[in-house]
Amino acid sequence: MEILFSDFFQRALLGGLLIGLTAPLIGMFLVLRRLSMIGDTLAHVTIAGVALGFLINVYPLVVGLVFAVISSFAIEKLRRAYKGYAELSIAVIMSGGVAMASFLFTLGQGYNTDVTSYLFGSIYTLGRTDLYLVGGVTVVVVAVVVFFYKELFLLTFEEDAAAVSGLPVKLLNMLITVLAALVISTAIKIVGALLVSALLTIPVACSLFLAKSFRMSIILSVAVAEIAVIAGLIVAGIWNFAPGATIVLLLILMLLLTLVARRGYTV
Repeated sequence: MEILFSDFFQRALLGGLLIGLTAPLIGMFLVLRRLSMIGDTLAHVTIAGVALGFLINVYPLVVGLVFAVISSFAIEKLRRAYKGYAELSIAVIMSGGVAMASFLFTLGQGYNTDVTSYLFGSIYTLGRTDLYLVGGVTVVVVAVVVFFYKELFLLTFEEDAAAVSGLPVKLLNMLITVLAALVISTAIKIVGALLVSALLTIPVACSLFLAKSFRMSIILSVAVAEIAVIAGLIVAGIWNFAPGATIVLLLILMLLLTLVARRGYTV
């Protein structure tokens, strides 16, 4: 139990809570717009940036963030080019991200161990700089969602109506994708690139079964994510489990319980 009161655990808990707020907040808009797989895509691109950061001796998370943001612009560009095949943009960028990451791995074999920690998460190694970055992204994401809530709501459910009403649809689409890039690139050190999409989608999946309004869906998705983060870190800390994997497994368990409860309720 002593681990729960250590400095590194407190930093891990704070970082996890911040990501537990922003990931489902952005994930709600991505899921409802059928862009759930964008999390995996931007995570792989971020890993390529992290690998480059280690190679050139620059703070890896910042380089990964830059890669993710640039890729978000590329995704939106391709989505507009292939309007009838929007998922194609995600597949193309993901392929490029995996290829770039693999290429950079071969160049910096001595850094592979460090980069691997970003694949599976290393939340216990969060430092002050990491927390400042995660905190800054959290402030930006929450501020944008609150300020543009009505516009994003309309865009999510009626994009054509949003365009007719005069809203800058292209700009708003880009804004959501960029925010997703910011959240994903800062979350990979917490849960890992291979698991980050779970924080974006599973809390949303739980809330969509339970909530009766869009606003309540957002609140419940954040609540589910925060519960999983807190419980997952405590369980992982006490029994020495992998924290990122524990958080995701708890999210899946919560989703299964939600499905069972929902089925029992409807029957």
